[in-house]
Amino acid sequence: MTYELYYWPGIQGRGEFVRLALEEAGADYADVARTKKGIESMMAMLEDKSAIRPPFAPPFLKHGRLAIAQVANILLYLGPRLDLAPRTPADRLFIHQLQLTVMDLVAEVHDTHHPLGTGFFYEDQKPEARRRAKEFRESRIGKFLGYFERIVAANPMGSGWLVGVDATYIDLSLFQVVEGLRYAFPQAMAKQENQWPHLVASHDRVSARPRLAAYLASDRRIPFNEDGIFRHYKELDS
Repeated sequence: MTYELYYWPGIQGRGEFVRLALEEAGADYADVARTKKGIESMMAMLEDKSAIRPPFAPPFLKHGRLAIAQVANILLYLGPRLDLAPRTPADRLFIHQLQLTVMDLVAEVHDTHHPLGTGFFYEDQKPEARRRAKEFRESRIGKFLGYFERIVAANPMGSGWLVGVDATYIDLSLFQVVEGLRYAFPQAMAKQENQWPHLVASHDRVSARPRLAAYLASDRRIPFNEDGIFRHYKELDS
């Protein structure tokens, strides 16, 4: 069965964490909202008042009769099916835990440019955004990435991946985090990256994987832009 991913068509956003797993696995999938009338299909599912278990918001994944929402939940489902999860239950729970932590980080990234809420334009909250971004650059980036650096370095297998001997979906997600932070906060990342050599090395290994490299060079990879989660505003990086 074809996997059907539903997410906004013009941004990487949270949907990109799912796309990376599907692309790395060479899975048969449709990025539905980027197809003809795909937005209408996505909105119909979101607005279906008769649905017993509707998704709250994109991204969500359809696979047969299943409809699964929330990035970490989707990847928990996809990981074993795409050979992107460890074999033991304990390791699978741990990478799920790490993925939930990634999504906490992603939420904080979003709040650097929308600290007062999504109902306000960025231009309506610039002073608050500058204050929030400063705290994020100086305190939060290092706290999160330092934690993930510690996990890679402590892997008892010495593989250079976060868990086990092979790449899993959490390695792909951390690749996306590093890419996004480099785009949004290039100055801050240039100053701090040398503190996380294991994490950066893992990022580089992910980008060199053949399927991922082909995807990153293709038009299927939506460029970062100022409508997504990782946004570059010069005033927030200084």
